[in-house]
Amino acid sequence: LVGCQSWEVQIHYGGKMKKHKNIMIQGTGSSVGKTLIVAGLCRIFAQDGYRVSPFKSQNMALNSFVDIEGLELSRGTVIQAEAGYEIPRAFMNPILLKPNSDNNSQVIINGKVAYTADAKNYFSHSKELKKIALETYKNNIENKFDIAVLEGGGSPAEINLREYDLVNMGMAELVDSPVILVGNIDIGGVFAAIYGTVMLLDENDRKRIKGYIVNKFRGDRDLLKPAIEILDKKFKDEGLDIKFLGVLPYADLKIEEEDSLSDEDKSVYSNDKKYINISIIKTKKMSNFTDFHAFKQYDDVRVKYIYDVKDLGDEDIIIFPGSKNTITDLEDLKKKGIFEKVKELKEKGKIIIGICGGLQMLGKKIHDPKHLESNILETEGFNFFDYETTFDEIKKTEQVTKKIEKIEGILKDFYDYEIKGYEIHQGVTNILTPIICKDNVFATYIHGIFD
Repeated sequence: LVGCQSWEVQIHYGGKMKKHKNIMIQGTGSSVGKTLIVAGLCRIFAQDGYRVSPFKSQNMALNSFVDIEGLELSRGTVIQAEAGYEIPRAFMNPILLKPNSDNNSQVIINGKVAYTADAKNYFSHSKELKKIALETYKNNIENKFDIAVLEGGGSPAEINLREYDLVNMGMAELVDSPVILVGNIDIGGVFAAIYGTVMLLDENDRKRIKGYIVNKFRGDRDLLKPAIEILDKKFKDEGLDIKFLGVLPYADLKIEEEDSLSDEDKSVYSNDKKYINISIIKTKKMSNFTDFHAFKQYDDVRVKYIYDVKDLGDEDIIIFPGSKNTITDLEDLKKKGIFEKVKELKEKGKIIIGICGGLQMLGKKIHDPKHLESNILETEGFNFFDYETTFDEIKKTEQVTKKIEKIEGILKDFYDYEIKGYEIHQGVTNILTPIICKDNVFATYIHGIFD
């Protein structure tokens, strides 16, 4: 932060006046480690006595969290806020895009659903969205925190989208933030990615970059010295003061993936009886797969994501996760044969679990009279429970703390047990309990029950 321009906002902290400072982490692409580096900086600044907030102006993800006001934000931002000892709030991620299909996304602004748009329509709102991002930053971040650590999205070198950009250099420009560029050496080509990213930017954007980090390195760092010296010279020859800031080692910290399943999630079963084998049905519009991150903490649990009916049958537990398009996902399961296969496995005693969209699938029917998800008016569910679900325009988003009452089946020993989590759904289902259980099947609307 030293020597970097920032807003001249005065903040009272510890009896002293401090100017608000900011710094932005951008990457040469997706999955380079931006989220974790932002979280690490939030922790460091907080431990140094500063009040710090993460900020990601725009995020696209099917995984989201509900804050204390019932507002949605991205899971990655939640991790970063908690790293800085702050309560996660929706203003830390003012624009959240949740894909409904290959062509459009639900646009969530300051935690609430605003509209649905395809890419062209969304970009037509770019001026309005930039204004929202800036106002949110100034009113909630700049005025309340000593330091903001901003996170970019994907790569800033998407030059065809620069005029619409509000998450990378566009946001850095709005709040006059210096930028650190991160590259992932684990996938190869890191120096080409760093140099290429910088050189594709326009002159003003290049000048915002103060340095670069080589992330996810395994091995002897001394081997990097020749490449670093060459890259530093190239930047200097271009008249750029972009410094090498350091190397971060590859770290298996088991931080949940935000946007996609990692290779680690695609583990296989074990025939050893000491292991619990779990099959998670991977649908096209699966959401909140972060519900299952907790399973990674147990050495005796094996998780496999199921794409094909032939992969079913050897597990102990089958889980239907949340979905951003429950009806079309359910119809797809019927076409693949997974629907009928799961019915067979249920009769053989396999434990079946449904969460959110999965709960809706396990009932008798799902109705969509207003075509909120698809052109299908209704579809048959698994009929494991008597309830039906009807989609409504009003989205329920709230944190939940409830006790399990009147429970039977495999969960009968959990009577009076308290569960915590959050709900995010538009379906209205005629059930009165937080968890419904019958024999070897149970379902809930509550995300985070395994945490």
